[in-house]
Amino acid sequence: FCQVCSPFIQTARCYARPVRRKRKDIPSHLDDLPPTMLKKDYANVPIINSVDDVVRRLLSLEMASQKEKMKIKTEQLVEKVRRSPNDNGSFEVQVAQLTAKIRTYEEHLQRHPKDKSNRRRMLMDIDRRKKLLAYLRRVRYDTFENTCKQLNIQYTLPPPYSRRVTKRWVVKKAFCLKVFQEARKLKAAERLKQRREWQARARAAKQEAAQGEG
Repeated sequence: FCQVCSPFIQTARCYARPVRRKRKDIPSHLDDLPPTMLKKDYANVPIINSVDDVVRRLLSLEMASQKEKMKIKTEQLVEKVRRSPNDNGSFEVQVAQLTAKIRTYEEHLQRHPKDKSNRRRMLMDIDRRKKLLAYLRRVRYDTFENTCKQLNIQYTLPPPYSRRVTKRWVVKKAFCLKVFQEARKLKAAERLKQRREWQARARAAKQEAAQGEG
């Protein structure tokens, strides 16, 4: 009986076996951070050099979370474009902070492409960064170039405004032009009438002045 049922059991076992998908090794912008680097909160502590190796390892990036690594990466990007040591809110600093967030969103969406909420947040941050870069490009072009170079940002100009020409749009435009021309004609007649009235008043005033002198 077992020999007869063994093919069916083997088929059921193969069917029930879960399919394991291999995860793609997605490169991260946090890979260049050395694991021996200390966390941001413990880097400037005076007694950090005298602690045990186990404690130092626990306080290093080897045991750090994604959020703690992001703090250090954001600080590194900010240091590249900061105007002064006390600069924490200039346009360049805001661009650097948004760049770190955008790259983290991109890596997350490569692993989870159906995460619509994070995709929406990423697009909002991209639009905000575009506005800041457009302002820098218009006001301080040298700072704009340096920011894009230091942060490795490829800025593309927005496309020129273009509108699809439809029959309804053509008819509406022709009607608006006709109305505008008729309004100009009415205004021209009114202006001519006012100009003649002003000229008649000026002549009457001159005549009265001449009679008063006579």
